[in-house]
Amino acid sequence: MSITTLVEYHDATDEVKTIYDDIMATRGSDWVNNFWKALASQPELLRRTWQGVKSVMSDGALDSLTKEMIYIAVSATNSCDYCTNSHTAAARSKGMTDDMFAEVMAVVGMANQTNSLANGFQVEVDEQFKNGGRG
Repeated sequence: MSITTLVEYHDATDEVKTIYDDIMATRGSDWVNNFWKALASQPELLRRTWQGVKSVMSDGALDSLTKEMIYIAVSATNSCDYCTNSHTAAARSKGMTDDMFAEVMAVVGMANQTNSLANGFQVEVDEQFKNGGRG
């Protein structure tokens, strides 16, 4: 159960309804998920967050499926059950297979393990790796 009131479409202000309509149109959906309903109690936060997500998650140098899989990885690492589930559903709708999901989770697990080891051992970064390999 959410610790804030979820703002349903029929109870929303005109400003929130406009954002909800954009969310549904962008996603090709006829409903607004609970994350957005929770943010709607603060319309400016809802607008700002939606604009950020809409901008970042659209196709660019990375396709939207790749972005969804990255979002899953970060969400799993941050233990965000809501985001892991919602972005897994989004990735599946964009073509992610069970094998692809399993590989993403394998990478998440390995990255978390090796990150912890590198941090624990305080491993100095190799010169060749600094600045992303750009010298």
